[in-house]
Amino acid sequence: MSTFTIFLALIVVVAFLLIVVIMVQNPKGGGLSSSFGGGGTQQLGGVKKTTDFLDKSTWTLATLLLVLILLSNVAINKGSETLDSKALDLDATTTQPLPAIPADTTNDTTTPADSTEE
Repeated sequence: MSTFTIFLALIVVVAFLLIVVIMVQNPKGGGLSSSFGGGGTQQLGGVKKTTDFLDKSTWTLATLLLVLILLSNVAINKGSETLDSKALDLDATTTQPLPAIPADTTNDTTTPADSTEE
């Protein structure tokens, strides 16, 4: 397996986790803590701090996703054999003679009809 394939698999996993964490959050600030009944009082497992955990995990996963994408770009460039164009490679081009250009006869003033009238 190439390095790029490993980075691609990690990107997919982190993106899925980021989607799950974002979907669990409530846009009004309640989120997962309100589903456990942590409306205004402190709960025993620290459910009140669930929004802090979800917020930190969102930022962490987003940062990790960005880093993985940048590292995969480096891995994809190192995996290729050459980055040079074949058009610039002197060995790949062969010198072939240019095709002959036919003569332009449109400006010729003598015609066969003119030569027979004399």
